[in-house]
Amino acid sequence: MSQQMQFPPGPPVPMGAPAPQAARNGLGVTALVLGVIGVLSGLIPFFFWLAGLLGLLALIFGLIGRGRAKRGQATNKGVALAGVLLGIAALVASVIGAVITFTAVKGAVDEINKSLETSKVQPKDGAKGEDAAGSEGGAGEALHAGDTAEYDTGLSVTVSEASPYTVDEFAVGHKKSNKAYKITVKVENKGKKSFDSTLTLVEARAGEDGKSAEQIFDGTVGEGFTGKILPGKTATVDFAFDAPADAKNLDIDVSPGLEHEASQWELKL
Repeated sequence: MSQQMQFPPGPPVPMGAPAPQAARNGLGVTALVLGVIGVLSGLIPFFFWLAGLLGLLALIFGLIGRGRAKRGQATNKGVALAGVLLGIAALVASVIGAVITFTAVKGAVDEINKSLETSKVQPKDGAKGEDAAGSEGGAGEALHAGDTAEYDTGLSVTVSEASPYTVDEFAVGHKKSNKAYKITVKVENKGKKSFDSTLTLVEARAGEDGKSAEQIFDGTVGEGFTGKILPGKTATVDFAFDAPADAKNLDIDVSPGLEHEASQWELKL
């Protein structure tokens, strides 16, 4: 008959002794995860704010986790310490990312402002030089037929006199009770860069009240400027405008693109 081995019972648990508690490692792990994500966020442009937020949380949770480990409530002291260090690294990356981002944005804004800044214009008479229209910058009286507006970018604009124009039967923008006048606008590129003439705007006003003179479109006029003007090249386009029969003058505004301010000509009819 076999004998069954028996073991003596363990020591009794003292009455009132606290039961062993599980390790509270959650904050240390959370700090480590947030720190890793924060550092990675700091490497992505415009995400510096997320890196700063996650880095701060990682630092706070990591310090609390280390405190628990010192009190024996947690066993992942090393993980909590890693979370603290990663939190600090995320905060540093956030500051660096903010500096880089704001510097890049400021540079982009400066470039946009520079590109949109209008160039100075110095109106010049074809024969008398700059005395025709006043001082540099376009101030003074309006230019007259044959005068040239020269810009500091090397661009120059010349407007001819207004001559009577006979529209064809398919013309648009002309009233039979009005008169049609044609002008020639010449743009010369004396600069070192090509000039996109597509955005060149030519407008007119006629009569004593200065009402807008409608541009005429037919088979001959109305196309406007197109394409780029290379350095040393010139583009010439004819425009026709509809003016009241009793109009004595035709005021022309030429805006050569966004980078140049408009120049004005007063043409006698």
